[in-house]
Amino acid sequence: MNSSPQKFEDLSATGDVDGGSLTVEQAIANLESADLGLRFYAAWWLGRFRISEPGAVTGLIKALEDEADRTPEGGYPLRRNAARALGKLSDRQAVSPLITCLDCSDFYVREAAAQSLEMLGDPVCIPALIKLLVVGLQGEQLGSQQPDVSQPYEAILEALGTLRATEVIPLVKPFLEHPIELVQYAAARAMYQLTQEPAYGERLVKALAGERLQLRRAVLADLGAIGYLPAADAIAQTLAENSLKLISLKGLLEHQVNQTTPSTLSDGAIKVINLMDSLL
Repeated sequence: MNSSPQKFEDLSATGDVDGGSLTVEQAIANLESADLGLRFYAAWWLGRFRISEPGAVTGLIKALEDEADRTPEGGYPLRRNAARALGKLSDRQAVSPLITCLDCSDFYVREAAAQSLEMLGDPVCIPALIKLLVVGLQGEQLGSQQPDVSQPYEAILEALGTLRATEVIPLVKPFLEHPIELVQYAAARAMYQLTQEPAYGERLVKALAGERLQLRRAVLADLGAIGYLPAADAIAQTLAENSLKLISLKGLLEHQVNQTTPSTLSDGAIKVINLMDSLL
């Protein structure tokens, strides 16, 4: 099960962070290299530095069908990296190929595809995401085999919430009781986005007091993603890295700024700015 490291994108990225080890032309060419390591790194690099040139997009889409880079367990590492990269490039050409990836046998390819479809924001993918979500249900209840980890439910739920797929509310609700906490939090995040009911935001705030740092980090990202302003003080006081708390508060601030005119700041925005200053 993914522990959502990508929710705080690129914080722990490794490699040549200034991009100096490759040129754009080399990275695109390396997607066709006989060296699978070069291909894998090129896909990561193009996404990391958001290289949206047509050749990069075309090469990454082609990599979604790669058969050469396989793990002993049958996974597709290059496909995973290509799927993750395409979500960062804001090119709608990738939507249909990523939807196809939701049928891939590799759990992590499906997860990466769902995450990237969320980033691209095209509602055409909603039916395909619902198809995966209902795998975990019997009617409108969780399936009897629990914990069910057959699908990347966390990524699917987050995507449906971001896409404002209100028709899935009855299908999302059962996942609030999923035995895996990260799935519960993703369901609460989606329910808040779909209903704007504070109870779901407060459920995430309560989770900030949990014992496991890994889970607190995930909840910080969820609260930042939904812009839940009442969580501001709890975010600032969470036992976690200041860098992650600042990213979460930045999400709240962006939501506040988007809701006001460019020349004014709401009281909520000012409060968040002061909390951010206190963490610096």
